[in-house]
Amino acid sequence: MDTAIIGGTGFDAPDALSIARRERVTTPYGAPSADIALGKIGARAVAFLPRHGARHNLPPQQVNYRANIWALQRLGITRVIALAAVGGIARTLRPGDLVIPHQIIDYTWGRAHTFFDGDSAMARHIDFTNPYSEAARAAILRAADAGRIAVRRAGVYAATQGPRLETAAEIDRLERDGADIVGMTGMPEAALARELDMEYAAIAMVVNPAAGRSKRGIHMEMIAKHLAITGAKAMEIIKRL
Repeated sequence: MDTAIIGGTGFDAPDALSIARRERVTTPYGAPSADIALGKIGARAVAFLPRHGARHNLPPQQVNYRANIWALQRLGITRVIALAAVGGIARTLRPGDLVIPHQIIDYTWGRAHTFFDGDSAMARHIDFTNPYSEAARAAILRAADAGRIAVRRAGVYAATQGPRLETAAEIDRLERDGADIVGMTGMPEAALARELDMEYAAIAMVVNPAAGRSKRGIHMEMIAKHLAITGAKAMEIIKRL
């Protein structure tokens, strides 16, 4: 087993995963979000970790990203596929779309964002020019193509602090900065995986227009509807992956 799926909002327990057992991993950074489910999707052994906890009780700023990533590596995971619900900033994006991001901008603050925080034996400065693994991204894109599932093949993910959604002015700023989608969990997750030499890529599920991009505003009922649509498409990609 070398691949793990980190599930986001609306993706706390994939139906396609046949769970053999759950592993509770102790880490130097505290407890992961939940016990890690070990099982199979089809014939492939995978691990699954719900980012927001088994009861979806952890808001983005309180997720123990270091414990999550460290625990997965401890189990032998070398490739992480992260699922994330996002808002669409780019005018061409619609709820129900999938984006495979290639870049990220970090607007979060106050999160434990590195394993090299002064307590470790040495400092390490990772190359984060391309924050997502190109090999993992290519594998996702091949799986999407095989399933004839339309995806946006690149995009810039803006990682904001949360848990509140953004103002319309903030989204305008993110658009000026070059962001296409906005979420709350992309960082420091991606950087921590890089620090531990793990391949990391994401499937971003557009579940709402970002603030100010729709006259109807943002409603949880709409988000839930599009989570079901995008989650089914993302799961089909993962099955083929």
